[in-house]
Amino acid sequence: MFLDHPTITATNSFTEPDRIERLTRVYGYVVALADLAGVEGFIEKFTQIHDHKGTLIVFWSDLPNDIEKQFFAQAWASKIGDGSSNVEHEI
Repeated sequence: MFLDHPTITATNSFTEPDRIERLTRVYGYVVALADLAGVEGFIEKFTQIHDHKGTLIVFWSDLPNDIEKQFFAQAWASKIGDGSSNVEHEI
């Protein structure tokens, strides 16, 4: 069981608490995608996800590969995410 989950934050989260709920769903989505793809160590590589006015920003402690970045793009573009391709990665 993994207990060191990333920090989940959002701009205007006090006035728009649904942003945190959306990020929680996105987090579950990307972890499930990585698990299904057999990508080991994925969950340990990122430290924070942040919704900045509809742009998902992923903060990584280790350099992600293109497949790992795609997990976030797919989740954010889905109906549980923002429905957009606005994803940025910070290392």
